[in-house]
Amino acid sequence: MSDAPPDWKHLFERARAVARHAYAPYSGYYVGAAGLVDDGRVVEGCNVENASYGLALCAECSLVCALHSGGGGRLVAVAVVAGRDLDDLQPGKPCGRCRQLLYEAGGRSLRVNVHHVLGEMLPDAFGPDAIR
Repeated sequence: MSDAPPDWKHLFERARAVARHAYAPYSGYYVGAAGLVDDGRVVEGCNVENASYGLALCAECSLVCALHSGGGGRLVAVAVVAGRDLDDLQPGKPCGRCRQLLYEAGGRSLRVNVHHVLGEMLPDAFGPDAIR
């Protein structure tokens, strides 16, 4: 992959498009995520709610599943959008659980929504090196 900066416009477009596939009948809150992989691929995920609320999957969680089911790699950049109005989804920040999942898939230097670095969003993170 080149050292060119991520195409954030494209990532946000993909995140907004996949948010339309979210299953959010309880909250009406739609979330989409698109991630640039180190080999140039873009993977996507959307939130999937469940009547047993604790079993809901965040968009970032399904993005990490798509990363691994699509061949693996490391995430370089992730765009996350969220909101109740599918025609006006705005950038959103990953929850703590998702920050941990993203950390494992992209590391401290993973860029989130242009201006954020995961290592700053999740300081003193627990990663794979802590259990080796």
